[in-house]
Parts: sequence; structure tokens; C-alpha cells
Amino acid sequence: MLSRKKDPDFFLFSGKGGVGKTSISAATAVWFSEKKKKKTLIVSIDPAHSLSDSFETRIGGDIKKIAKNLYAVEIDPKKAMEEYKEKLAPQIEKMEMLRGMGIEGMFDAAGMTPGIDEIAAFDKFLHYTNSRDYDIIIFDTAPTGHALRFLSLPDVLNSWLGKMIKIRMKFSGIVNTIKKFMPFSDSSEETEIETDYLNDMKERIKSARAILSNPEKTHYNIILTPEDMSILESERSLGVLGNYDISVDMVIVNQILPLNPGCKFCTEKRKQQQERLKTINQKFGKFNVIEIPLFREEIKGMNELRKLGKLLYS
Repeated sequence: MLSRKKDPDFFLFSGKGGVGKTSISAATAVWFSEKKKKKTLIVSIDPAHSLSDSFETRIGGDIKKIAKNLYAVEIDPKKAMEEYKEKLAPQIEKMEMLRGMGIEGMFDAAGMTPGIDEIAAFDKFLHYTNSRDYDIIIFDTAPTGHALRFLSLPDVLNSWLGKMIKIRMKFSGIVNTIKKFMPFSDSSEETEIETDYLNDMKERIKSARAILSNPEKTHYNIILTPEDMSILESERSLGVLGNYDISVDMVIVNQILPLNPGCKFCTEKRKQQQERLKTINQKFGKFNVIEIPLFREEIKGMNELRKLGKLLYS
């Protein structure tokens, strides 16, 4: 594909499990690809993929064209982990000798050790954020806790790699000093390659951090339902996102019951939801709050996704 002149815009959607993240992500992708004529890629980074269900077509781990201007991919955690290990293993093997030299703490940076599956998924995320092949890239994230952990990885890995680079350079200095006194010694080319690799990865992470915290390029959206637990979780998410300088674009309240005077249960439930909506508007009023009704039919297939997209963006 030919490179595009402009960097893409990024859209991320997260929220409690079952609030409709995938449907809203997919509807957004359809909206931008059809109404705005933007070349759009939607990427599922949720280990429990449901993007294929939304589009009613098998997607998988390779980018697939869904329709004109619309592409999708589901990051395969197992495949991503294998690819990442294959790429990183030679570097890690060379650096195993560094253990026991006072750097054990770097494997638990910021009090949390990122799992290899999360790092592998983040490596894929870095790949897509550096893409110039699309106008819009949408990330359908995992439930809130996993998504926030994922978004914190730039800081965790940046700290981890920074320590690794400093110690590697110090170690290479010692090795080079010893080599001067050794016959037939080789140059430090291997060490320089390792350090270059680490520096390159550090720069990529720095770039991702800049993208995520740029409100002009990255649009982070929280999805919730009018229920107390969903509201509380969304509040906590806002606090964590603020710590990472990630601003929120929209707060989308999904699954609001329509009026149904003939159903006593529905009327009572709707009354409860309306009270929760007042709370939501008080707590999240500074954001663009979008209210989405509960659909009669399950939201899947292009027609239903178009209807949802119209409600979101018209």
C-alpha cells in the first residue's frame, strides 16, 4: 500500500464487560468508512474477540477487507506472543547474564510485571500506530481493567528498557576494557547491536506514549450502561487515564430502555435508568455524553451497525 500524507486518527473504546464496546467500535468503523469516505482499519485487542460476530464474517489474525474503505483484524494473542518471542528471544538470551547484577527490580517495574502476552499485543499495537496506510484506526479494547493495564505499558516498558539500556552500556564498558587485554579479541559490534535494538524499541514506545496522550490524534471513549457498578468503574477509569495524560472524548451511555407503558417491569427499570442518567450527567457532564437506546435486535451485520453509527455521529 502507498503511504498516506497524514498520520491516522486513532479511536479507542473501553468499558466494563458487556456494555457494547465491540458493537460501538464496529459501528464507528462503518460510519467513517461509508459516511466520511475514510480508509478505516478496526483492530481488536480484546483476547475474547467478537469482532467477527459483529460483522458476521470470519476475520482472524490477518488484515481482512470487509467492505469498501473498511478493513479489520483480530490480534491473535498466541500468534502475537510466538512472533514476539521469536523476535525478542535472541536479545533476551544475550542479556540473561545481566541477572544478579542488581537489576532484578527491572522485571517488576512500577510494581507490576507485564505478561508476555500483553507485551506481544502491545508490540502489535505499536506496529499499527506507526502505520500510514489508513486514515482512521480503531482499537476495540478489552474490558476496562485489562485495557488500562494495556495503556499503562508504555510507562512500564519505558522504565524497564531504560534500566536495561543503562546496565547494558555499563556492562559493555567493562567487557570492552577486559577485551583490550585479551589476545585475538573481537570488537563490541554485538553489544552495540543489542543496545541499538533496545534504543529503537524505547523510541517506538515513546512514540506510542505521545500518540496516546495527543487529544488531536487519539480519541478515547468510555462506554457504560446506566447502572451503579458501571458508573463507578467509569469514574475509576477517568482517574487512571488522567494519570497517564490520556484525555476522554466521549462518554457513551448504552442500552437505555425505551418507553413501554404496557410493561410494569420495563417502566420501573427505565425509571431506575433515568435516575442513573442524572448521576451520569452530573459526574461526566464536562464530556460529550451520548445516549444510545437498547436495540430490539442484536447489533450485528452492516445494517444494524449503520443504525448504531447514525445514532452515535449524526
